Amino acid sequence: MTHPVDVHVGKRIRHRRWLVGMTQQQLAERVGIKFQQIQKYETGANRVSASRLWDIADALEVPVSFFFEGIEAEGAVADPTAAVPADVMGDKEALDLIRSYYAIPENQRRRLFELARVLSDVA
Repeated sequence: MTHPVDVHVGKRIRHRRWLVGMTQQQLAERVGIKFQQIQKYETGANRVSASRLWDIADALEVPVSFFFEGIEAEGAVADPTAAVPADVMGDKEALDLIRSYYAIPENQRRRLFELARVLSDVA
């Protein structure tokens, strides 16, 4: 049986990997392991050792503490009236949207942000 902390850490590995646009194969090569092992880490099927987590954090350019952020709230019940889903960073579509947003030139990105803000006020 998987431990909730291992599942949380695995989700955070996957989220960061998606956010930077890296494949499992690319991460595995940077860490020096097989991509199947990355798959097992991301699902929480295998526990990540401290030294391996250090290597993954280095490859993904985040501090090790990144993988434990939000763990306190993981078991909390989501507020059904909240405008943003509790696990928005767990949604691949949301991560793709964020990646695409930051690929837009800054001046256009500001205009898009203002448009989104206006549209959300109308809705």
